[in-house]
Amino acid sequence: MNLVFRLAVVEDIPALLALEQQCFTTDRLNSRSFQWMISRAHGQLLVAQRGEQLVGYAVVLFHRGTSLARLYSIAIALDARGSGLGKQLLERVEACAVEHDCAYLRLEVRIDNPTAIALYERNGYRRFALIHDYYQDHADALRLEKRILQHRDSRNIKVPYYPQTTEFTCGPACLLMAMGALQDNRALERGEELQIWREATTVFMTSGHGGCSPQGLALAAWRRGFRVQLQLSMAGPLFLDGVRDAHKKDVMRLVHEEFTAQLQAIDVQRMIGGPLDLPRLLHDGGQPLVLISSYRLTRSKAPHWVIVTDCDEEFVYLHDPDVDHSQHRQPMDCQHLPVSHGEFDKMCSFGRGKLRAAVILYRRE
Repeated sequence: MNLVFRLAVVEDIPALLALEQQCFTTDRLNSRSFQWMISRAHGQLLVAQRGEQLVGYAVVLFHRGTSLARLYSIAIALDARGSGLGKQLLERVEACAVEHDCAYLRLEVRIDNPTAIALYERNGYRRFALIHDYYQDHADALRLEKRILQHRDSRNIKVPYYPQTTEFTCGPACLLMAMGALQDNRALERGEELQIWREATTVFMTSGHGGCSPQGLALAAWRRGFRVQLQLSMAGPLFLDGVRDAHKKDVMRLVHEEFTAQLQAIDVQRMIGGPLDLPRLLHDGGQPLVLISSYRLTRSKAPHWVIVTDCDEEFVYLHDPDVDHSQHRQPMDCQHLPVSHGEFDKMCSFGRGKLRAAVILYRRE
């Protein structure tokens, strides 16, 4: 009997739950998870149907604003194994990823599942990480990746990954990653993350804790022994127009003026206006931190710091320090995110004023 491949619907949930029970002993998706995957996830749940029976499914999730997809789960009924169904589902997931302009497909697989590992590796997936204690029963996971559009790793500098530990320390987390890339064996620690925030923060949020300004991050990097270049589209305090409270505006001005006075006394190169020439900066050994609008990643209109790890003719690659667990993401999902140059250009132009800001670190000669 021929197989039919289609998108899952809510009425499939009982059959999907039965597949989970049959295929997995731990880390099973529940009814609520399947409901989310079908109706609200930024992704697709594909099912394979033979007659009236669901004999397999695959879930692929997309990372909004990037060219990255993740194979979240795949399951094959016992009586359908050995028929090539796994390969067929994998091919359809990859085609779905291509349709959504994705360059990479990533997945996790239990290290004690040689059949699944062989399936992925036969189809062009490569191992690039081992994650200890990943599953509920404490088993390790292999992290595999397939580049759908080929990319060359062009840099000698390898950027370590550090996830921010608070909602307001994306800038310090990025600075830790940049310093770790330029200084071998540098520890990336939470104590320094919070210390950098204390040094670099300003008040540009309408509520909650303040974020870190480019001037503050530049000063923090300079104090730690790095050569720093600051590139801005405007000289004045950032985000002033978005704040209504007069007292808060005064605080923002005072903090900005103090940062500016400190910068004038040291050898931080400051540039106002002009494009961010990423290929040149990376070629010259620079490690750029870029302020973006998180709207294209999370649909929240907030300023957010990311770090550029590489770029080629097609994509800019980013480490995003914000691991959004509500989207079923893990830290590995936020590393080397491929973003098209057009999307990146929109992403790093913030608000109606088209604000742009970048802090570039170099090794001090």
